[in-house]
Amino acid sequence: MNKFIRAAQTSQSLSLAAMEEASRFGLREAGIEHLFLALVLNEQSAGRALRELGIGIDNARLAVIEQHNEQLAALGIEASFPAAGQIVFHQTDGYGWSPRARDLIAKAGGKNKAGDAAAVLRELVAEPSGLISDILGRLGTTSGTLLEVLDEVESPNGNPTTALATEKGRATMSIETFVPASLDEVWNFLADPEQIPQWDSSIGAVNQIAGHSPIPGALWEGTAPTSYPDGKPAQIKPRFRRRRIELVTAQPPGRISWSFGYPDVARNNPVMMDFFLISATGGTQIHITKTWSRSPGWRNLLARPLRPIQKFLLWISLFQTGSAISRSFR
Repeated sequence: MNKFIRAAQTSQSLSLAAMEEASRFGLREAGIEHLFLALVLNEQSAGRALRELGIGIDNARLAVIEQHNEQLAALGIEASFPAAGQIVFHQTDGYGWSPRARDLIAKAGGKNKAGDAAAVLRELVAEPSGLISDILGRLGTTSGTLLEVLDEVESPNGNPTTALATEKGRATMSIETFVPASLDEVWNFLADPEQIPQWDSSIGAVNQIAGHSPIPGALWEGTAPTSYPDGKPAQIKPRFRRRRIELVTAQPPGRISWSFGYPDVARNNPVMMDFFLISATGGTQIHITKTWSRSPGWRNLLARPLRPIQKFLLWISLFQTGSAISRSFR
């Protein structure tokens, strides 16, 4: 994978997770402690190394809070870290990185640096303030031990989580994501049609079509949302307001597949979403694949110069799906 693409994708994924964590405390600026929490949730080798040491999102959050409270006490401030609420990042705006966190991410993508999550983690544990070292101590480990485990699990290819493939008339794109929940919990969530709006933002509600049971071949009708998470009204063209949703595959607890189409669109080409679930340390690894029809003939030729942009936009779409699934369990 191109270093620039890998660094951009890593920055995007860490930014979203970190700012989601900051939003739980009503903060608009994500610091290095939120970057640490984002790495705990990361699907790459950096996240695997942290989870191999027994560091999950719950105990990592607690260690961050305890460290902040201790710092306040050392300054003679009788206060505590504010109570955490729900993630509201997707409902609000105005977020950004602290200068220290932003500089650290940039350094991880600098000369002779890979720019992936492992590079960010290496820079983070070497950060001179000692904050992350202290947090690791609360979690029962050290920076040295973490780097040793990272060396063992790190992939020589960096971040092989994105793939785009084409075949006659069809194209597919895949990514991997990590969810801090058990295999059965994630399976039940993805197999429940009523939960689809939680991970597909283009659908606001799902209604089962009469006479169908929740087995492969069953059909549901989805309707577009009337407003976005931030409360702004959604402007949806009439022909895109209805979705035909079909359960294609249900193989518990390892695979679930859904098909999505627009019944009011003349040239309707359904999109297939496949989820392959694997139990992993600290949660579940999900391989998400999106399959759709390619434009035939001259339309396909005209689209070729735009494919790098399309590939990035498709990655964003799949990444948002994976992030929404993870957010549902946090």
